Formats: sequence, C-alpha cells, structure tokens
Amino acid sequence: MTSIQSTLDVTWRIEGARIVAALSRFTGDVSLAEDLASEASVEALSTWPDAGVPRNPAAWLTAVAKRRAIDSWRRDKRLDERYKALAHDLDDGAPHDVADEWEPIDDDVLRLVFIACHPVLSRESQVALTLRVVGGLTTTEIGRMLLAPVATVQARITRAKRTLAEARVPFETPEPTDLTERLGGVLSVVYLIFTEGYAATTGDTWMRRDLAREALRLGRILTGLVPRESEALALVALMEFQSSRFGSRTDAAGQPILLADQDRTRWDHAQIRRGSDALARADALGRGRGSYALQAAIAECHSLAPSIGETDWERIVVLYEALGRLAPNPIVDLNRAVAVSKAIGPAAALRIVDVLVAKGALAQSHLLPSVRGELLAQLGRHDEARVEFDAAATLAGNAREAAVLRAKAQRLA
Repeated sequence: MTSIQSTLDVTWRIEGARIVAALSRFTGDVSLAEDLASEASVEALSTWPDAGVPRNPAAWLTAVAKRRAIDSWRRDKRLDERYKALAHDLDDGAPHDVADEWEPIDDDVLRLVFIACHPVLSRESQVALTLRVVGGLTTTEIGRMLLAPVATVQARITRAKRTLAEARVPFETPEPTDLTERLGGVLSVVYLIFTEGYAATTGDTWMRRDLAREALRLGRILTGLVPRESEALALVALMEFQSSRFGSRTDAAGQPILLADQDRTRWDHAQIRRGSDALARADALGRGRGSYALQAAIAECHSLAPSIGETDWERIVVLYEALGRLAPNPIVDLNRAVAVSKAIGPAAALRIVDVLVAKGALAQSHLLPSVRGELLAQLGRHDEARVEFDAAATLAGNAREAAVLRAKAQRLA
C-alpha cells in the first residue's frame, strides 16, 4: 500500500492540475471536478493493490472520475437534457479500457487559471483558489505563502467555489477584450505557483520543480495570448532567470546551497539568454518597467554576474528602491536590506530591517529573523544572531530550510 500511495501522490503532484482541468471542462464545475478527482483517488487506493497500477495512472483517474459524473447525471432526474444525452452517448467500458482516451489539451490548465481568477471573485479568493486547484497546494501551504490563517484560506476557497457555481462561469479562455481585465490576477497567481516551486514553504524538499516548470509553461502560453503585454513577458523573463539556477541550488543530498556558494558554471545559460530576450522584448514595447520587469532586471543582474562579489549591488539597490515605490511590500524592503548590506554594509541594512521589526511586519515569517541574524553575525553580534537564527528555524515550515538555519545558529555557538 505504501508504494501505491506513493504512485498516487506522484501522479497528483505531476498531473493533478491537468486532471482537475480536464474534469472541469467535462463537467463545467470546478468544485465538482475536485470532488470527483478525490473520489477517483479513493477508488484507486482500493482497486490498484489487486488490479495493479495502470500504465497511465492519470488517464485511469480521469476516466473513473468522468464515469462517476456520468452515473450521477443518470441518477439525477432534475438534470437538463444535454447532460442526459452526454451520459447516454458515452460507452460503459471499464476505466482501464479508456486509458488511451487521455489527451490533455495544453490550454486546459490555463483555462482553469482564468476561471479561478474570474472577476466575480475577490483577489484574495482568486489567489487562494488557484493555488489550491492549479498548484495542488494544501491549505496549510497556502496559508504560509499568504501569511494567512488556515481557517481563513479554507473559507476563501469554499466561498470561491460556491461563487463560481452560482455565477455559472464557463470553462473557456476569455475573449481578447476581457483578457487585460483578468491578466493581473492570472500573472500574480502564476508567479505564486512558481515561487512555491522555487522555495517550498513546507515539506522535506527545498524545491518543487514540477510546480515551477508548470508555472513557466503557463507563463509562456500567456505571452502567446497577449504578446504585447509587457508584464507577461517580464514575468516569463523573471521565471527563466530564476529557473536557470535550479541545477546548483541543492547538493547531492538535497541540502540547499545558497547563492554565494553556488557553482555558476552549472547555471543554465541558455535559459538566462531566454530571460534576457524576454526582458528586452518587454522593454521594447516602450511602456516603462512594471513590478515584474523590475524583479526580472534584478534577477538578470544576479544571472550575469561572474560571482557574488562582482555583482552590481548598487544597481540592485536602486532597482529595489524603484520596486518598493511601485509595489510597496515588506518582502521588497527585506530584499533591499540584503542588497544594501552588500553595497554599503550590514549596519545600514540592519537599520532597514529594524524598521520592519518595529512595524511588526512579517511577524509569522522566518525570512525577517533569518536576514536579521545574517546582519548581526556580520557585525560580530553572535549571541543576538544565534537567537534570530533559532527563531527563524522555528518559524520555517520547510524542513531543509529549518536545518540550514539551525546549523547557522550552532556554528555561532
């Protein structure tokens, strides 16, 4: 049963979004699609131990879920005729017989993102729902990402599903005239999915490359839909730059390797060139740099630098200052502090961090005490730094990251 559960977990981690997207297209109901997928998973746990794992687990799960939907439609006398006809026309073969019917349409996941980011939902609900149904994240992971209580996240997702059902939102890509209105929400959740893949908030693995790759794939499709939207191009550039470092961000045992210690010869330089090209295309549109373009420019500085010491930290500080004015955010201020520590010194950076502490910003995040510990250590205030690293390790939800922070505290002891 352990191997069965492992196979099922891997299938959902890799194919979950496509399965739910295919079922949403089939049923026209995101909430129902998730329920059907869950029921299919339960059936897999009872069937696979005896029948064996099917050749294509994703196809099996999708087929079982569709047949459950059809059975439900047949039993529901209140259902309109078009669903009855659909249920009647589909054959009654066993789930294993229809595995070869699995032909996921690449844009299905993107359509699911647009549904989850529909204007009838608040931005908070859009983000939470997309991270759940597309990213496949748990409510605990989403809560950590959004710095929100789990109960709040659960309530947002439940209300969002109910609202979409009541509004009868169709499963389709918006018309070109509606794309711009919904693009901002889509870009934000795509990047949040990528961020979770780049540095997982929970679990025993520091990165979830499957999530990051899916976010980048969605971003590339978006640029094809809206080729003259500079922020879509800039987001792809940002994800390309950050993805280029994946090969050097962990050692053979999966332990994190920080930027200063990474082997830059292992970076994907073809991907860096794609990032630079995408950023250049965004700039060529002549609309000025938005928040994603500024972040991409920062990432490009890191990607093109031969070493940590040869990085243009002064330019990065300026870019963070511009980003902070355009999109004020304590995370931006914290990152600016790191850049200031390199460009000017740790004392100047610590003053920025202490302002955040005084404001109570990022109170539940491990990032602030982690950065503060680094700055205190650089200033020789080792006892204080150790306290900060211990606090950061306690707050960190990811086991790998917590281990790195505890090791830093122990070295200072």
